[in-house]
Amino acid sequence: MKVLVTGGTGFTGKALVRRLLDDGHEVVALDYQEGLKTEELRQWGAKVVIGTVTDAEVVEECMQGVDIVQHLAAAFREMDVPNSYYDEVNVGGTRIVLESAFRNKVKKFIYCSTCGVHGNVENPPAPETAPINAADYYQQTKYEAEPVVLDYVKKGMKATIIRPAAIYGPGDPERFFMIFKRVNSGTFPMFGSGKTLYHPLYIDSLIDAHILAMDENKGNGEAYLIADEEYVEIEDLVRRTAKALGVDVKIPHFPIWPLIIAGHFFEKVCKPFKIKPPIFPRRVDWFRQNRAFDISKAKRDLGYNPRIDLDEGLKRTGEWYKREGYL
Repeated sequence: MKVLVTGGTGFTGKALVRRLLDDGHEVVALDYQEGLKTEELRQWGAKVVIGTVTDAEVVEECMQGVDIVQHLAAAFREMDVPNSYYDEVNVGGTRIVLESAFRNKVKKFIYCSTCGVHGNVENPPAPETAPINAADYYQQTKYEAEPVVLDYVKKGMKATIIRPAAIYGPGDPERFFMIFKRVNSGTFPMFGSGKTLYHPLYIDSLIDAHILAMDENKGNGEAYLIADEEYVEIEDLVRRTAKALGVDVKIPHFPIWPLIIAGHFFEKVCKPFKIKPPIFPRRVDWFRQNRAFDISKAKRDLGYNPRIDLDEGLKRTGEWYKREGYL
Protein backbone atom coordinates (compact mmCIF):
# COMPACT_ATOMS: atom_id res chain seq x y z
CA MET A 1 0.00 0.00 0.00
CA LYS A 2 0.94 3.65 -0.18
CA VAL A 3 1.38 5.13 3.29
CA LEU A 4 1.72 8.79 4.31
CA VAL A 5 3.73 9.32 7.51
CA THR A 6 3.46 12.85 8.88
CA GLY A 7 6.34 13.73 11.21
CA GLY A 8 8.27 11.20 9.17
CA THR A 9 11.78 12.56 9.80
CA GLY A 10 11.60 12.39 13.61
CA PHE A 11 12.68 9.54 15.86
CA THR A 12 9.39 7.61 15.78
CA GLY A 13 8.53 8.64 12.24
CA LYS A 14 11.82 7.46 10.84
CA ALA A 15 11.56 4.09 12.58
CA LEU A 16 8.04 3.68 11.19
CA VAL A 17 9.13 4.61 7.66
CA ARG A 18 11.92 2.03 7.85
CA ARG A 19 9.49 -0.73 8.91
CA LEU A 20 6.92 0.19 6.27
CA LEU A 21 9.54 0.11 3.52
CA ASP A 22 10.86 -3.21 4.81
CA ASP A 23 7.30 -4.55 4.62
CA GLY A 24 7.11 -3.56 0.96
CA HIS A 25 4.95 -0.43 1.19
CA GLU A 26 5.41 2.82 -0.73
CA VAL A 27 6.02 5.65 1.73
CA VAL A 28 5.67 9.43 1.66
CA ALA A 29 7.28 11.13 4.69
CA LEU A 30 6.05 14.65 5.41
CA ASP A 31 7.80 16.84 7.98
CA TYR A 32 8.39 20.54 8.55
CA GLN A 33 12.16 20.21 8.64
CA GLU A 34 14.99 17.90 7.75
CA GLY A 35 15.47 15.54 10.68
CA LEU A 36 18.30 13.42 12.03
CA LYS A 37 19.89 11.65 9.05
CA THR A 38 16.88 12.41 6.84
CA GLU A 39 18.89 11.59 3.73
CA GLU A 40 18.75 7.95 4.83
CA LEU A 41 15.01 7.98 4.25
CA ARG A 42 15.55 8.95 0.63
CA GLN A 43 18.27 6.33 0.25
CA TRP A 44 15.88 3.70 1.61
CA GLY A 45 13.33 4.65 -1.05
CA ALA A 46 10.89 6.97 0.74
CA LYS A 47 9.64 10.18 -0.82
CA VAL A 48 10.46 13.01 1.61
CA VAL A 49 8.38 16.20 1.48
CA ILE A 50 9.45 19.17 3.60
CA GLY A 51 6.32 21.07 4.58
CA THR A 52 3.87 21.54 7.39
CA VAL A 53 0.60 19.78 8.21
CA THR A 54 -0.93 23.24 8.60
CA ASP A 55 -0.49 23.82 4.86
CA ALA A 56 -3.56 22.28 3.22
CA GLU A 57 -2.05 22.40 -0.28
CA VAL A 58 1.07 20.49 0.78
CA VAL A 59 -1.03 17.92 2.65
CA GLU A 60 -3.33 17.45 -0.35
CA GLU A 61 -0.33 16.94 -2.63
CA CYS A 62 1.07 14.27 -0.29
CA MET A 63 -2.31 12.54 0.01
CA GLN A 64 -2.65 11.58 -3.65
CA GLY A 65 -3.04 7.81 -4.03
CA VAL A 66 -2.50 7.19 -0.30
CA ASP A 67 -4.15 4.14 1.30
CA ILE A 68 -3.08 4.63 4.94
CA VAL A 69 -2.22 7.75 6.95
CA GLN A 70 0.07 7.49 9.98
CA HIS A 71 -0.28 10.93 11.59
CA LEU A 72 2.67 11.51 13.95
CA ALA A 73 3.43 15.19 13.30
CA ALA A 74 3.10 17.43 16.36
CA ALA A 75 4.48 20.52 18.06
CA PHE A 76 6.53 19.14 20.96
CA ARG A 77 8.83 20.93 23.42
CA GLU A 78 8.82 24.13 21.36
CA MET A 79 10.39 26.81 23.54
CA ASP A 80 10.25 29.85 21.26
CA VAL A 81 6.62 29.84 20.09
CA PRO A 82 3.34 31.15 21.54
CA ASN A 83 1.00 28.62 23.14
CA SER A 84 -1.38 29.07 20.21
CA TYR A 85 1.20 27.32 18.01
CA TYR A 86 0.45 24.01 19.75
CA ASP A 87 -3.23 24.41 18.93
CA GLU A 88 -2.45 25.41 15.34
CA VAL A 89 -0.29 22.33 14.69
CA ASN A 90 -1.66 19.64 16.99
CA VAL A 91 -5.35 20.36 16.55
CA GLY A 92 -5.58 22.44 13.38
CA GLY A 93 -2.97 20.39 11.54
CA THR A 94 -4.68 17.14 12.50
CA ARG A 95 -8.00 18.49 11.19
CA ILE A 96 -6.37 19.45 7.86
CA VAL A 97 -4.80 15.99 7.45
CA LEU A 98 -8.09 14.31 8.39
CA GLU A 99 -10.09 16.37 5.92
CA SER A 100 -7.68 15.58 3.09
CA ALA A 101 -7.65 11.89 4.02
CA PHE A 102 -11.46 11.79 4.10
CA ARG A 103 -11.76 13.59 0.78
CA ASN A 104 -9.30 11.18 -0.81
CA LYS A 105 -11.07 8.11 0.63
CA VAL A 106 -8.09 6.85 2.64
CA LYS A 107 -8.68 3.33 3.98
CA LYS A 108 -7.38 3.89 7.52
CA PHE A 109 -6.14 6.82 9.63
CA ILE A 110 -3.87 6.24 12.65
CA TYR A 111 -3.46 9.18 15.03
CA CYS A 112 -0.53 9.19 17.44
CA SER A 113 -1.60 10.93 20.65
CA THR A 114 0.22 10.52 24.00
CA CYS A 115 -0.23 8.79 27.35
CA GLY A 116 0.43 12.24 28.80
CA VAL A 117 -3.24 13.10 28.31
CA HIS A 118 -3.86 11.21 31.57
CA GLY A 119 -1.38 13.32 33.54
CA ASN A 120 -0.42 11.96 36.94
CA VAL A 121 -1.94 8.49 37.32
CA GLU A 122 -3.75 8.39 40.67
CA ASN A 123 -4.62 4.67 40.57
CA PRO A 124 -1.98 2.80 38.58
CA PRO A 125 -2.04 1.13 36.18
CA ALA A 126 -4.38 3.41 34.24
CA PRO A 127 -6.66 2.11 31.47
CA GLU A 128 -7.84 4.22 28.52
CA THR A 129 -10.89 5.23 30.56
CA ALA A 130 -8.76 6.84 33.30
CA PRO A 131 -9.39 10.57 33.91
CA ILE A 132 -7.96 13.00 31.38
CA ASN A 133 -5.63 15.38 33.18
CA ALA A 134 -3.28 16.94 30.63
CA ALA A 135 -0.59 19.00 32.36
CA ASP A 136 0.69 21.26 29.56
CA TYR A 137 -0.18 22.69 26.14
CA TYR A 138 1.37 19.76 24.28
CA GLN A 139 -0.63 17.14 26.15
CA GLN A 140 -3.79 19.24 26.15
CA THR A 141 -3.76 19.85 22.39
CA LYS A 142 -2.86 16.24 21.62
CA TYR A 143 -6.00 15.24 23.50
CA GLU A 144 -8.13 17.97 21.91
CA ALA A 145 -7.35 16.44 18.52
CA GLU A 146 -8.74 13.04 19.57
CA PRO A 147 -12.43 14.11 19.36
CA VAL A 148 -11.66 15.59 15.93
CA VAL A 149 -10.50 12.14 14.81
CA LEU A 150 -13.68 10.60 16.22
CA ASP A 151 -15.80 13.17 14.35
CA TYR A 152 -14.43 11.76 11.11
CA VAL A 153 -15.10 8.23 12.31
CA LYS A 154 -18.76 9.27 12.61
CA LYS A 155 -18.58 10.44 8.99
CA GLY A 156 -17.44 6.99 7.93
CA MET A 157 -13.65 7.12 8.13
CA LYS A 158 -11.85 4.22 9.77
CA ALA A 159 -9.40 5.54 12.38
CA THR A 160 -7.50 4.40 15.45
CA ILE A 161 -5.90 6.50 18.21
CA ILE A 162 -2.64 5.41 19.82
CA ARG A 163 -1.39 6.84 23.13
CA PRO A 164 2.28 5.84 23.50
CA ALA A 165 4.10 5.84 26.83
CA ALA A 166 7.74 7.02 27.23
CA ILE A 167 9.37 6.13 23.91
CA TYR A 168 13.05 5.16 23.82
CA GLY A 169 15.50 3.07 21.84
CA PRO A 170 18.31 3.22 19.27
CA GLY A 171 17.98 6.33 17.14
CA ASP A 172 16.65 8.45 20.01
CA PRO A 173 18.85 11.55 20.29
CA GLU A 174 17.25 13.10 23.36
CA ARG A 175 14.28 11.44 25.10
CA PHE A 176 16.23 9.01 27.28
CA PHE A 177 19.64 10.50 26.64
CA MET A 178 19.66 12.62 29.81
CA ILE A 179 19.05 9.50 31.87
CA PHE A 180 21.86 7.58 30.17
CA LYS A 181 24.23 10.57 30.33
CA ARG A 182 23.76 11.11 34.05
CA VAL A 183 24.01 7.41 34.83
CA ASN A 184 27.17 7.14 32.75
CA SER A 185 28.73 9.96 34.80
CA GLY A 186 28.52 7.73 37.87
CA THR A 187 26.12 9.92 39.87
CA PHE A 188 22.39 10.38 39.36
CA PRO A 189 20.80 13.01 41.64
CA MET A 190 17.37 11.77 42.69
CA PHE A 191 14.85 14.42 43.73
CA GLY A 192 12.17 12.94 45.91
CA SER A 193 11.70 9.31 46.95
CA GLY A 194 12.61 7.68 43.63
CA LYS A 195 9.47 5.55 43.90
CA THR A 196 7.51 7.43 41.25
CA LEU A 197 6.28 5.02 38.56
CA TYR A 198 7.49 5.28 34.97
CA HIS A 199 6.36 3.28 31.94
CA PRO A 200 8.91 2.95 29.11
CA LEU A 201 8.05 1.97 25.54
CA TYR A 202 10.73 0.48 23.31
CA ILE A 203 10.57 1.95 19.82
CA ASP A 204 10.12 -1.39 18.04
CA SER A 205 7.06 -2.17 20.15
CA LEU A 206 5.49 1.19 19.30
CA ILE A 207 6.09 0.56 15.60
CA ASP A 208 4.48 -2.87 16.02
CA ALA A 209 1.37 -1.12 17.35
CA HIS A 210 1.27 1.33 14.45
CA ILE A 211 1.53 -1.51 11.96
CA LEU A 212 -1.19 -3.53 13.73
CA ALA A 213 -3.48 -0.49 13.74
CA MET A 214 -3.35 -0.37 9.92
CA ASP A 215 -5.80 -3.28 9.82
CA GLU A 216 -9.13 -1.82 8.64
CA ASN A 217 -11.03 -4.31 10.79
CA LYS A 218 -9.29 -3.53 14.09
CA GLY A 219 -9.61 -0.65 16.56
CA ASN A 220 -11.93 1.56 14.57
CA GLY A 221 -12.92 4.57 16.68
CA GLU A 222 -10.92 3.34 19.66
CA ALA A 223 -7.96 4.72 21.65
CA TYR A 224 -5.16 2.45 22.88
CA LEU A 225 -2.44 2.90 25.48
CA ILE A 226 0.79 1.43 24.13
CA ALA A 227 3.68 0.63 26.47
CA ASP A 228 6.16 -2.05 27.49
CA GLU A 229 4.99 -5.03 29.52
CA GLU A 230 6.60 -3.58 32.66
CA TYR A 231 6.43 -0.25 34.46
CA VAL A 232 9.04 0.53 37.13
CA GLU A 233 10.00 2.94 39.89
CA ILE A 234 12.33 5.60 38.52
CA GLU A 235 15.17 4.63 40.87
CA ASP A 236 14.91 1.07 39.57
CA LEU A 237 15.05 2.43 36.02
CA VAL A 238 18.26 4.31 36.88
CA ARG A 239 19.89 1.22 38.39
CA ARG A 240 18.93 -0.95 35.44
CA THR A 241 20.27 1.67 33.05
CA ALA A 242 23.56 1.51 34.94
CA LYS A 243 23.57 -2.26 34.59
CA ALA A 244 22.93 -1.96 30.86
CA LEU A 245 25.90 0.41 30.55
CA GLY A 246 28.12 -1.68 32.81
CA VAL A 247 28.78 1.17 35.24
CA ASP A 248 28.34 1.77 38.96
CA VAL A 249 26.02 4.63 39.85
CA LYS A 250 25.50 6.54 43.08
CA ILE A 251 21.98 7.91 43.68
CA PRO A 252 22.00 10.68 46.30
CA HIS A 253 18.52 11.87 47.29
CA PHE A 254 17.43 15.51 47.56
CA PRO A 255 14.11 17.23 48.38
CA ILE A 256 12.06 17.97 45.29
CA TRP A 257 10.51 21.34 46.16
CA PRO A 258 13.59 23.46 45.20
CA LEU A 259 13.57 21.75 41.79
CA ILE A 260 9.88 22.58 41.32
CA ILE A 261 10.56 26.24 42.05
CA ALA A 262 13.59 26.26 39.75
CA GLY A 263 11.63 24.67 36.90
CA HIS A 264 8.96 27.39 36.92
CA PHE A 265 11.53 30.16 37.43
CA PHE A 266 13.78 29.19 34.52
CA GLU A 267 10.84 28.61 32.17
CA LYS A 268 9.49 32.12 32.81
CA VAL A 269 12.90 33.80 32.64
CA CYS A 270 14.12 32.03 29.50
CA LYS A 271 10.94 32.13 27.40
CA PRO A 272 11.04 35.89 26.50
CA PHE A 273 14.62 35.43 25.27
CA LYS A 274 13.74 32.25 23.33
CA ILE A 275 16.36 30.31 25.29
CA LYS A 276 15.90 26.66 26.20
CA PRO A 277 15.82 26.56 30.03
CA PRO A 278 18.19 24.18 31.82
CA ILE A 279 15.23 22.81 33.78
CA PHE A 280 11.49 23.17 33.19
CA PRO A 281 8.27 21.88 34.80
CA ARG A 282 7.75 18.91 32.49
CA ARG A 283 11.23 17.60 33.29
CA VAL A 284 10.57 18.05 37.01
CA ASP A 285 7.37 16.04 36.60
CA TRP A 286 9.51 12.98 35.83
CA PHE A 287 10.45 12.87 39.51
CA ARG A 288 6.92 13.22 40.88
CA GLN A 289 4.17 12.14 38.47
CA ASN A 290 3.20 8.48 38.14
CA ARG A 291 3.05 7.01 34.64
CA ALA A 292 1.85 3.42 34.66
CA PHE A 293 -0.65 1.97 32.20
CA ASP A 294 -2.81 -1.07 31.51
CA ILE A 295 -2.11 -2.31 27.96
CA SER A 296 -4.61 -5.19 28.00
CA LYS A 297 -7.02 -3.46 25.60
CA ALA A 298 -4.35 -3.16 22.89
CA LYS A 299 -3.41 -6.79 23.44
CA ARG A 300 -7.01 -7.92 23.11
CA ASP A 301 -8.13 -5.77 20.17
CA LEU A 302 -4.97 -5.24 18.12
CA GLY A 303 -2.95 -8.32 19.02
CA TYR A 304 -0.27 -6.07 20.50
CA ASN A 305 2.55 -7.92 22.29
CA PRO A 306 5.74 -6.10 23.42
CA ARG A 307 8.66 -8.17 22.16
CA ILE A 308 11.63 -6.44 23.84
CA ASP A 309 11.84 -6.36 27.63
CA LEU A 310 13.22 -3.38 29.54
CA ASP A 311 16.71 -4.74 30.21
CA GLU A 312 17.25 -5.74 26.59
CA GLY A 313 15.89 -2.42 25.39
CA LEU A 314 18.17 -0.44 27.70
CA LYS A 315 21.14 -2.53 26.58
CA ARG A 316 20.44 -1.92 22.90
CA THR A 317 19.89 1.79 23.49
CA GLY A 318 23.10 2.17 25.51
CA GLU A 319 25.08 0.40 22.81
CA TRP A 320 23.64 2.79 20.20
CA TYR A 321 24.54 5.87 22.29
CA LYS A 322 28.10 4.60 22.60
CA ARG A 323 28.38 3.65 18.92
CA GLU A 324 27.11 7.05 17.79
CA GLY A 325 29.41 8.95 20.15
CA TYR A 326 26.76 10.27 22.53
CA LEU A 327 28.45 8.57 25.50
